Amino acid sequence: MDEDWITVARFTDVNQAFILQDCLLAAGVPAEVADAHMAQTHSLLAYAIPARLQVPHSWQAQALRVLEAFDRGDFALPDDYDLGEPE
Repeated sequence: MDEDWITVARFTDVNQAFILQDCLLAAGVPAEVADAHMAQTHSLLAYAIPARLQVPHSWQAQALRVLEAFDRGDFALPDDYDLGEPE
């Protein structure tokens, strides 16, 4: 894409950044995690150099809606959710 990417969220927990990246991708929003390797390699610097979740500028509104839905718990499974039998 030929447009600027913007940061929509920052995380000291890189795993959380990747979970939300996957939520965005599943919703059709292009997303990338920046600085993940820095935070993983230098874990003591995670608060100084958090992982950044980025999307193209034109996708900002859609990305923020998905992040808000995640925060509300719209994607949460109930505690008694049955995964079924293994195949």
